Amino acid sequence: MKGQKQNLPTTSTKLFNAQLQLINVLSFLFLFGCGLVTGVVLSSYLKNLSFNLHVSQFSVSTTTTTTVPLVTLPTFKLPRVGLKEHLKVPDVKHDMDEKELLWRASMTPRIREYPFDRVPKVAFMFLTKGPVLMAPLWERFFQGHEGLYSIYVHSSPSYNESEPESPVFHGRRIPSKDVQWGNTNIIEAERRLLANALLDISNQRFVLLSESCIPIFDFSTVYTYLMNSTKNHVDSYVLDGPVGNGRYNPRMRPVIKIEQWRKGSQWFEMDRDLAIEVVSDQEYFPVFQKYCKGRCYADEHYLPTFVSMKHSERNSNRSLTWVDWSRGGAHPAKFLRREVTLEFLERMRSGSKCVYNANSTNTCFLFARKFWPDALERLLRFAPKVMHFNS
Repeated sequence: MKGQKQNLPTTSTKLFNAQLQLINVLSFLFLFGCGLVTGVVLSSYLKNLSFNLHVSQFSVSTTTTTTVPLVTLPTFKLPRVGLKEHLKVPDVKHDMDEKELLWRASMTPRIREYPFDRVPKVAFMFLTKGPVLMAPLWERFFQGHEGLYSIYVHSSPSYNESEPESPVFHGRRIPSKDVQWGNTNIIEAERRLLANALLDISNQRFVLLSESCIPIFDFSTVYTYLMNSTKNHVDSYVLDGPVGNGRYNPRMRPVIKIEQWRKGSQWFEMDRDLAIEVVSDQEYFPVFQKYCKGRCYADEHYLPTFVSMKHSERNSNRSLTWVDWSRGGAHPAKFLRREVTLEFLERMRSGSKCVYNANSTNTCFLFARKFWPDALERLLRFAPKVMHFNS
């Protein structure tokens, strides 16, 4: 009996704990059910609210659209960007660097026929140290022929234009760099002149001149001679000995071989097609830059060699600029005032024989060089008589 009495509390305790756990489970289920019902109700309410908002917005939008009258917006006619804008010549003093300039100048249309009236021009390119010494004579040469020529001047960057500039040369200096005569950078200057001149699509013939050059015929004669020519005029010939083939560097092989090496005057005249080839050359000129140094004198060999190798069929192999080598020495003769006579000018104009468009002629030179400033006065006096310039 005593043992049974001792087990009664234990049994009561277990029964109480079981009831408590049941209550806890029921409470949890009740709360969970309440939460679930609340969530479902709330979700449904929010969906209805969102739908009502969309309907309300659509209703407002529809109302606004139907009540606000339509307004006809003004039409603006955009300016036509036509061919003229594309062909517009940039200012001579542009900000293109060397790579940009040569790339831009190398562009050429594949269609030969121009879709506009094009009057071909001659680009006169002056490679100088400072001013063009014979500027007053050139001024008279160009007078009355506007629209048929373009002028470009490459002078030393250190030249500050301290001397009064002739009107026809005013503002015609291109972005220039220092040049050492005989160095490859003189070819860079020539390519720079060509590239700037090529930016004008109307330029058809290109003449390289120095500050001491003069014209020995009137403009009309020069223009007609150049425009009708079927050939380029780049001096090119083979010369044995130390000042010819002796300047060839064997390291130029295999790009340039000794049998392809040529010599000639740097004062050239060429058409647009050849000018584009010169500024686009990335095969032969780098070889000259690397191996033609010292006594090689790139200005006497690059163009003669390049043109002979690649464009010989279109070249006359002669220069149009007269110069006198009869006195010997490393440089041609210089002409002072006392040497300028009527007879002298006539000899330059017609004292030679050559071929022009497959016909023999005695008009072989259009320009002459190495005239000093003190000869200018007499040249101006004789020009109307001999060269038929405007007086």
